Amino acid sequence: MSAAAFDPDRPSDLGPRYRENSWQRLSTELFDVVVVGGGIVGVGTALDAATRGLRVALVEARDIASGTSSRSSKMFHGGLRYLEQLEFGLVREALHERELSLSTLAPHLVKPLPFLYPLSHRVWERPYVAAGLFLYDSLGGAKSVPGQRHVSRSGALRIAPALKRNSLTGGITYYDTVVDDARHTLTVARTASHYGAVIRTSTQVTGFLREADRVSGVRVRDTETGETADIRSHCVINASGVWTDEIQALSKQRGRFRVRASKGVHIVVPRDRIVSESAIILRTATSVLFVIPWETHWIIGTTDTDWNLDLAHPAATRADIDYILQKVNEVLVTPLTHDDIEGVYAGLRPLLAGESDETSKLSREHAVAEVAPGLVAIAGGKYTTYRVMAADAVDAITDFIPVRVAPSVTDKVPLVGAEGYHALINQCDQLGQRFGLHPYRIRRLLNRYGSMIDEVLAYAKKDSSLLEPLAAAPQYLRVEVVYAVVSEAALHLEDVLARRTRIAIEYPDRGVKSAREVADLVAPLLDWDSDRIDFEVQTYLARVEAEVASQRQPDDESADALRAAAPESRAELLEPVPVPD
Repeated sequence: MSAAAFDPDRPSDLGPRYRENSWQRLSTELFDVVVVGGGIVGVGTALDAATRGLRVALVEARDIASGTSSRSSKMFHGGLRYLEQLEFGLVREALHERELSLSTLAPHLVKPLPFLYPLSHRVWERPYVAAGLFLYDSLGGAKSVPGQRHVSRSGALRIAPALKRNSLTGGITYYDTVVDDARHTLTVARTASHYGAVIRTSTQVTGFLREADRVSGVRVRDTETGETADIRSHCVINASGVWTDEIQALSKQRGRFRVRASKGVHIVVPRDRIVSESAIILRTATSVLFVIPWETHWIIGTTDTDWNLDLAHPAATRADIDYILQKVNEVLVTPLTHDDIEGVYAGLRPLLAGESDETSKLSREHAVAEVAPGLVAIAGGKYTTYRVMAADAVDAITDFIPVRVAPSVTDKVPLVGAEGYHALINQCDQLGQRFGLHPYRIRRLLNRYGSMIDEVLAYAKKDSSLLEPLAAAPQYLRVEVVYAVVSEAALHLEDVLARRTRIAIEYPDRGVKSAREVADLVAPLLDWDSDRIDFEVQTYLARVEAEVASQRQPDDESADALRAAAPESRAELLEPVPVPD
């Protein structure tokens, strides 16, 4: 199969041919807005602007969701702990967005998830938590999930037999949601493309263009080829998350706020290590710990510590992992050990810097500011409120656009794959017979691609071997690897193993055993010769080796030094080059 499978009538395809066309468009067209950053806020901003009728370009230095947006706790949630901090507005907003995604925008990706809140104090704790959960159930107008339900100690242990009997006095159940953050972010990007936005990865901003005192675009470098281009636009939105200050520095203007990075670490363990019918939320001295079901695994986290080192590759340490194990083992009948861990990942939260030195107390509210004429920055917030943040960012640029800008409509725009999803879920048996796949495979594909399932499986029509599972990662079909390149903008082995699939955290080998098979599948699509295949495989293996080694280190500095020394699959990202005024 060749990259020529690009279908111009399907503008949500982000494959190699699209990439070629998009470079020409970036360098020749005049855009209303350039969005910098391919995380959830950046792609959400591109979608918001495109659906208002604006001409939009989005550039990302690495890959879609390669930073924070692929390393979250995998939840679309209101933030129960923020109620204690009296951030009612934030919780209400987030819960409204949760309901919107569950019911309308992304029902194929965002799923209801039952939680158990174990109670450990008699008398006062149950009414206190119940009052908080009553607010949580009612603030956002939730209609798609049940409300809280009270259970005794015995009832809680029936739900979660893995818990120590003496660790709780009873419990309360409530609902939140679970989502594959990287896939959701990619789907938002593809929806933005569907509505006309130009989305381009491996495209690094190296400077800003100016006309007089006004920002009039950006200079970019293709990190795959080294080519440079100027993108002209009426304005620019900096939505680069933890890189906000770095991009800000290129503008030679003083920022209106600062962003601090808080490191959050999660571990992944097999599902059979914790016997429970629901997710579990545990209180800690400073925050909360989530135990979240993730197909055949549990994701457990998170930590909350300041991070001042490499922003691209935050490293988990032995101390981070020990902390998570210690906290979860306080309540488990059968303790988890390091040998149980299948995957580890670390992400950085972009928090608005405040007066407190503790990252756990910095604001999760977002801020939008005009940095200079033609340049707006947005930062902070939560993954769940990406759509609100995006709308606020686009509202802030309306004065720079020479035509009237329509109001935001993204609350009425389902993501690609959402339309028809519910009907297809009811047809799993028939679809299984049609494609020659077990119904559970169909259900899993629908929960990853929604109604785009036909597009995915179409690539197997001429090669039925693509319907076979990957040898070392049988949860995934070989056709999903092909689709990741042809339609989902994957350019490197890491893109496929870490984000288009989640093999890098779901299998104990971290994707090492799948690397060669996946590289061989994508090679003809990306015109890789044998040397390039070897390079991609060896680079990925070195990345895994460095990550595993860093997770044995006692502190951030030594872990960062090991992780930062690993080679990059993308060409070295250059220091920004000043652009003459």
